[in-house]
Amino acid sequence: MTDNLKLQEICEKAILTAETIFKKKVDGVVGLSRNKEGWLVETEVCERRSIPDTQDILGRYEMRLDESGELLSLRRVMLRRRSDMEALEEEV
Repeated sequence: MTDNLKLQEICEKAILTAETIFKKKVDGVVGLSRNKEGWLVETEVCERRSIPDTQDILGRYEMRLDESGELLSLRRVMLRRRSDMEALEEEV
């Protein structure tokens, strides 16, 4: 199994877990990192749809998963409108 496949599998497990818990579709994975305990995955979920969609409310969730992809913890870290700009932290 390649590292890329493992990353894809962890993302898929995180999305499935979040959608099962929230009963809402995940907009996307916006962060992924690995540490000694397992994985940290950040997802965004549309909390409330609006017209126009730029006014949708998105929740950002931090999910900690063990090495096999089982959920250890979950917490909301942010709410924002889809149109709000974020300060981006880029790793070099």
